[in-house]
Amino acid sequence: MSAITLRLPDDKHQRLKNLAEQRGVSINQLLNDATTSLLADFDAEVRFRIRAERGYGKAERGIELLKKAMAD
Repeated sequence: MSAITLRLPDDKHQRLKNLAEQRGVSINQLLNDATTSLLADFDAEVRFRIRAERGYGKAERGIELLKKAMAD
């Protein structure tokens, strides 16, 4: 596990502290949860872009398959 130093304005630190207390977690856990969410969003975007690139120029075939699936 790694440790990082994060410099925040005092007011932002206090707001994070209040939020963490309200949720019953530490500031560390709050930031860990936030970064997990951000990374999940990033990973989903990367997967989407890879799939989009693989399907580039194949829209007509995709529409044909959708129509076929809807007919069943």
